[in-house]
Amino acid sequence: MAEINLLDTYPKENRDVEGRFRQITEEHHKIARQFGEEFFDGDRLVGYGGYVYDGRWGSIVKRFRDHYGLTSESSILDIGCAKGFMLHDFQRIIPGIRVAGIDISAYAIANAKESVKAFVRVGDAKELSFPDKSFDLVVSITTLHNLPIKECKQAIREVQRVSRKHAFITLDSWRNTYECERMIKWNLTALTYMSVEDWKKLFTEVGYTGDYYWFIP
Repeated sequence: MAEINLLDTYPKENRDVEGRFRQITEEHHKIARQFGEEFFDGDRLVGYGGYVYDGRWGSIVKRFRDHYGLTSESSILDIGCAKGFMLHDFQRIIPGIRVAGIDISAYAIANAKESVKAFVRVGDAKELSFPDKSFDLVVSITTLHNLPIKECKQAIREVQRVSRKHAFITLDSWRNTYECERMIKWNLTALTYMSVEDWKKLFTEVGYTGDYYWFIP
């Protein structure tokens, strides 16, 4: 288990934390947590503000490939795959790799990239429909913290269960008071968020031995 930033090549975004905090209401949170069309392709105040493919996951896929030694014989599961953009880039960069993805959003799955539609489905992160040790790599990026803490723990156990070799998850977190305040103001959907040290204790509690990193706005 290691703390490692495998998303360091992902394009950085200038976030107006204070500006958004002044505008969002409980209704915005409610809409965002439905993970429907408005969250993905509606107003920026309730989600992505337009979730479209632009190839940005390609550099991340290469980082995963090199770090975990992935080949055309490997398999990967993306928990919280959204429209399957990262899985599409896995197929593009590592031809022959076996991909699978689940997401709670029926809208995202219905609007997934055509190249991966056969491999993604609506699913529940805390009760994965895959046998033990099914995948060489299981990833979940900024997803599992959207569950209440009891369900979040179960979902992390599920990541551990279906991973044959490697796992990598990222979660909302903070290292100090300043980052904590920014997280609370920026958060739209997370129901479980805590300090870096508390997440590490949780990993030990649930028996998670994979890699991890943090989303800190």
